[in-house]
Amino acid sequence: MPQKRRPLTAPRHFLFFALFLAAQLLSPGTGTAASDDENIQLLDRSAKAFSSVVKKAEPAVVHVRVEKKAGEAANEQVNPFNDPFFQRFFGPSFKHPNAPQPEQKTQGAGSGFLVSDDGYILTNNHVIDGADKITVRVEGEQELEAKVIGSDPQSDVALIKISDGRKFPYLPLGDSDKLEVGEWVIAIGSPFGLDRTVTVGVVSATGRNRMGINEYENFIQTDAAINPGNSGGPLLNIHGEVVGMNTAIFSRSGGYMGIGFAIPVNMAKTVKAQLLTRGKVTRSWLGVSIQDMTSELARSFKLKEKSGALVTEVSKDSPAEKAGIKQGDLITRFDGKPVTDVSDLRNRVAMTPPKSKVDLVLIRNEQPKELTVQVEEQPSDMKSLAGGEGPQQEVFQKAGMSLQDLTPELARQFGYKMGQGVLVAEVTPGSPAAMARIPAGSLIEEVNRQPVRNLKELEQILAKSKGAKDILLLVRSGNRSQYLVLGIK
Repeated sequence: MPQKRRPLTAPRHFLFFALFLAAQLLSPGTGTAASDDENIQLLDRSAKAFSSVVKKAEPAVVHVRVEKKAGEAANEQVNPFNDPFFQRFFGPSFKHPNAPQPEQKTQGAGSGFLVSDDGYILTNNHVIDGADKITVRVEGEQELEAKVIGSDPQSDVALIKISDGRKFPYLPLGDSDKLEVGEWVIAIGSPFGLDRTVTVGVVSATGRNRMGINEYENFIQTDAAINPGNSGGPLLNIHGEVVGMNTAIFSRSGGYMGIGFAIPVNMAKTVKAQLLTRGKVTRSWLGVSIQDMTSELARSFKLKEKSGALVTEVSKDSPAEKAGIKQGDLITRFDGKPVTDVSDLRNRVAMTPPKSKVDLVLIRNEQPKELTVQVEEQPSDMKSLAGGEGPQQEVFQKAGMSLQDLTPELARQFGYKMGQGVLVAEVTPGSPAAMARIPAGSLIEEVNRQPVRNLKELEQILAKSKGAKDILLLVRSGNRSQYLVLGIK
C-alpha cells in the first residue's frame, strides 16, 4: 500500500503559538491591535519557517524494516518480535505471509536518519537487534539493503550503512548540551509505517534518567507526538539540526500520551564515532560505588550540598584509589562541570575516552578538595559504575527505591551495625515504596522472612522468588522494625 506524505501536524501547539503572537502584537499602552494582515503575515512566516526545516530534513529520514528468522522452536510466547517491549517501539508486527513452515519469519519497522552522504545511518539498537535482514526505504520509495556497522545496546544506538554509488542527503548534528526546556522541536519518522510523518512540540525536560529503558540514560523529554515506529528517527531543532534520536514513549495505551523520550545527539555522536572506527563502544570507569546525595545524607554529613555523587566504596587498584578518592567523599564536579547525581556522573565517566586525565572537585570532611584522575577502560566483568546492581534489584528500582550496602561510615551516621541489613538510600515521592511508607535511611533487615546482610544476599533471595507478586520486607527505621509488603506486579 503506497504511503502518503503527511503534512506538518501540530494544531495544538500552533494555537498556543498564535495566541501568544496575537498578545505580543497589541500596541503597548494603547490596547489597539495590529492589523489583521500583519497578524496573518507573522503567523504565515512562523508556519513557513517550520515547513522550510521539514522540507530540508525529510529526504534524509528513512524507514527501516527488519526481518528475522524465528526458527522451528519459535512461538508467540517466546518470539522477541512479539514481546510487548518490542511492539511498544516498533508498531504492528506480523508474520511474513510467505514464510515457509516450520520456519517462521517476523518483521518489524522503525526509523533512522542519514548522517553522511555515503550512506551511514543512525537508528536505535532495538530497531535492528537480532535482524537477519535490514531494508532501508529512502526518499523516492527506493529500497536498499543495509549492513550493520556496529551497535551499542547499553545506549540503544546503532550505526548501519546503505550504498548504491550515489550521494545521499544527510542531516547536520547539533549540540544537545545547549538544548533548553521550552524550545521548539520537530520529530520525523515512520509511526505505524507512515513514512516521514512530522510532528511538532517543545522540549519538556532534559536529563531524564532511571526510566528503566537503557543502561545509560540521559533522555530529552518532549511532547512532540511520538508513536510506535518513530524509534530511531530524528528530533530536530528549529535550525534543522539533529538534537536527539527518538527512542521511547510513556504510554498506558501503546500510543501517544504526550510524553516521549529521545537520546541526546551528543551521546549518539560519541557512540557513532566509536562504532565507525572500532565497531564497538569502549567505556571508562572510576572504580567507585556511588549514591545520590539526599537531604537526610546532607544533614548527616553536615554538608550544604544536596547534589553530587557520594562515594560509598572504592575498588582496590582502581583509578579512583590511585587518584586518592576515599569513601565518604562527595564528588561535585567532573571535568569542569557540576555533577547533579549518580546517573550524571556515571554517564560522563563512561563517555570519557580511556586513559584521559580528568580534574575532579570533591568535598571531604566538609572541605573542598581537587584531584586529577586518569580513567581506565571498564573491566569486562564490571556490571556498572554505580555499584554493580544485579538484575533482581530492578524490582526495587521500579518500586522507587535505591539500595546500598552499608559501609562503616554510613552505619556510623545512621546508627546501624555492619552486616545488619541493606540501606534504603533514596525513595522516589509517590512511588510504591513511598506509599508503603518505606523512608530513605531505613534498613531492610529481611526479605521474604530471610535475613539479608548485603546486596549480594538480597539478589540471591530475590532470584529464588521469581514470579512472586509481593515481597515481604522487615524494615528498620531508627529503633523500630516493622513488616511491610511491597507489591511488584
